[in-house]
Amino acid sequence: MGLNDTAWKSLFDKYNILDLIARQGQFTISAARIKEFREPRLMTKFDHKINLPKIFAENHLAILPITRGDYVISSFQAYKDFPLPEGEPERITIPMHIQTLMPKFLVSEAIALNCANACGILKDFLEEDMLIPTVSGRMSSGSFEFRIDTEAGQQTLLVSNSQIEIDAAYEGVGSLSLFEAKRDLADDFLVRQIYYPLRAWSSRITKPVKPVFLVFSNGAFHLYQYHFEDPMHYNSLGLVKQKSYVIATEITLNDIENILKTVPLEPEPAISFPQANSMSRIINLIELLHEKPMTKQDITTEYAFDERQTNYYTDAGRYLGFIEKISDHRNGTITFLLSSLGHYIMELGYRERQLAIVTQILKHRAFHETLKTCLQCGEMPDSRTVVEIMKKSQLFQVKSESTYVRRSSTIAGWIRWILNIAQIETK
Repeated sequence: MGLNDTAWKSLFDKYNILDLIARQGQFTISAARIKEFREPRLMTKFDHKINLPKIFAENHLAILPITRGDYVISSFQAYKDFPLPEGEPERITIPMHIQTLMPKFLVSEAIALNCANACGILKDFLEEDMLIPTVSGRMSSGSFEFRIDTEAGQQTLLVSNSQIEIDAAYEGVGSLSLFEAKRDLADDFLVRQIYYPLRAWSSRITKPVKPVFLVFSNGAFHLYQYHFEDPMHYNSLGLVKQKSYVIATEITLNDIENILKTVPLEPEPAISFPQANSMSRIINLIELLHEKPMTKQDITTEYAFDERQTNYYTDAGRYLGFIEKISDHRNGTITFLLSSLGHYIMELGYRERQLAIVTQILKHRAFHETLKTCLQCGEMPDSRTVVEIMKKSQLFQVKSESTYVRRSSTIAGWIRWILNIAQIETK
């Protein structure tokens, strides 16, 4: 059980929170009470539903701030799933005279936003020719009232000078766009992150306010613009549009075929064969570890993973030689850090980084033979064919038929990623 899980369980027990929510529909708790067990900033930041403490998840609860020092707990419908990106991403280039916005330097949300602006992404997506960066950082929400859906029906909350944070705001002739930027790929988001800033600024200016999410990882920008049909209703948001952009790599089929022909096959490592279908999320984790080592608990708490996914994706990074695992038996902590190879590839130029990752994947026979079969046939092999390739590849501790079938989806996912960066179409 994590530190947040333990601390919240103690708080729920001490103040009979579940009983009070059952009777009153909600429970208000102060930062001072939370601090009896742990720092409030660590106990109240749950950007994704999967980050919620166990006692919240088991009882379908969420927490929202209403002042600078008070929070309300209830069965709030506080999160919204990101839709899957649709259509091919638009290829973009960084202006040649800009040297500080190369992908390896995009280590923060602010820098990623600057890159998106410099590349013309924001003008294209927002449909505004003249964009000026304006308000950003931490500020007061002001006072406003809103309705939010719960399992027992709608509740009304009053927010009074809660702290909000805006990653960036770009004002054009016709609108103000407020950005929430993320470097972690996730399945959902906390609506409050765009709703509170919207309510704060809608009352201060006369122009329309556009809430926008920007998610950046490994040279790809995913933008989502939302609209609240009823500004007084937290759950009335709908997606206006979504578009993806990716820094052009000029990787060709010949580049992939050359790696396939020349890369030496290596024996399988004594690490579980990966069960992590998204190569984009593996690279995203590597990007985060490039900044600092993280404990298993850190990754589970701060990233959009549960404990099982943390195991799967760190194992996948270890399998490819990018991540190392250190166990401290004195206190039971497990820390993950990048290997020298991991740091090396993160310092490469964007095109070279992608090809280096492809090379590491294709050193493993199961991936090598599956891609070879795919290119020969012009389509992705079916699961049965992939399983047969896996059985001939001497995988570490994969024995049952069901495990082979489950892990075959990882091979399909990684091969599709390789084909995608080279813009190779398969049936």
